[in-house]
Amino acid sequence: MLALGLLLGAAALAYALTAYLAVRRARNIAVRSPMAALRPVTVLKPLCGGEPGLQEALHTLCEQDYPAGLQIVFGVQDPADPAVPIVRALQRQYPRLDIDLVIDATRHGFSAKVSNLINMMRAARHDWLVLADSDVRVAQGYLTGVCMPLADASVGIVTCPYHGRAVHRSGIAGVCSRLGALFVNDWFMPSVRVAALFGSSDFAFGATIALRRATLEAIGGFAAIADQLADDYRLGELTRRQGLRTVLSHVVVETGIDERSWRQLVQHETRWLRTIRAVRPGGYAAAGVTFSLPVGVLGWALAGGAPAASVLLIATATARVMLHFAAGDPGPPTVRPWRRLWLLPASDALGFALWCWGFAAREVQWRHMRYRVARDGSAHPIT
Repeated sequence: MLALGLLLGAAALAYALTAYLAVRRARNIAVRSPMAALRPVTVLKPLCGGEPGLQEALHTLCEQDYPAGLQIVFGVQDPADPAVPIVRALQRQYPRLDIDLVIDATRHGFSAKVSNLINMMRAARHDWLVLADSDVRVAQGYLTGVCMPLADASVGIVTCPYHGRAVHRSGIAGVCSRLGALFVNDWFMPSVRVAALFGSSDFAFGATIALRRATLEAIGGFAAIADQLADDYRLGELTRRQGLRTVLSHVVVETGIDERSWRQLVQHETRWLRTIRAVRPGGYAAAGVTFSLPVGVLGWALAGGAPAASVLLIATATARVMLHFAAGDPGPPTVRPWRRLWLLPASDALGFALWCWGFAAREVQWRHMRYRVARDGSAHPIT
């Protein structure tokens, strides 16, 4: 038991330090690429509902200074969708910008998002495509940075890491939103950085995916992922099967995290974890060590609180705090960051518990429906 406890403690410390170094390394990389190879691009932005901050998020996209020609296609399925007047206002605000709105209720599979994309493709006029989730906020230079790797014929897709921004509310909703942001910033994205550090490219994120039209057609179009829960991951996987590379962009985008209750937070994190389990079962099984604080505490307990185990636990906790500040604090800048450190063990403990629970079932909650995730990643409604 002592040996096992020390092994777990050492593994937790090793991961926390590696994640910290991977995040710091990614932040310090300077990228210089030629701009002459840029081509006109169509941005596909599927929308559903008037989520918090939507207008500001879409505004950041319309402000892009992309030199090679830009078209933005928004898509909804319901003419009464609250996003429609927001898009109409953008068309009036940016009359010189090529903005299209597709309203089409046709369903092509389980995923409303992918159905939207299929319907929107008929309006896409350019051969370079960028897909981005509705709530993503971007900085100036975003499109240029994302699209430059597409000039390399060996590249299949380019995807962006993202940073979670808590939608700050009072009471329980505020705590849940910050915990959700920590799940993204302190657990998920550092694990991606660690994988990339060791040469893995098995990822793709709906926050942003850029690819060429020819690549999309070669894999069967968006119809090939219409029933996939992890549609973004499958899109990347299908392009890699064509012998093409996945590039993790240096551009980081921001996404809003709006968790209004404990139940909603648990449902969302459970869905993310079980989606990972469906598409990468081996990686999911090994992911327990990435929750460094709970694993470190477990190792300390198994070792009976031995001095060596205590040293490992203190070192792990220190490395975990370093990782938190390197990854970016999701809380409001007006609050002293040290006052929120109690959220770190709470976030890690919740994530570790849900990771364990993820082995027990394959059901997930998506909006108002429950689905069972098959081994191929497809989702099937539970009646």
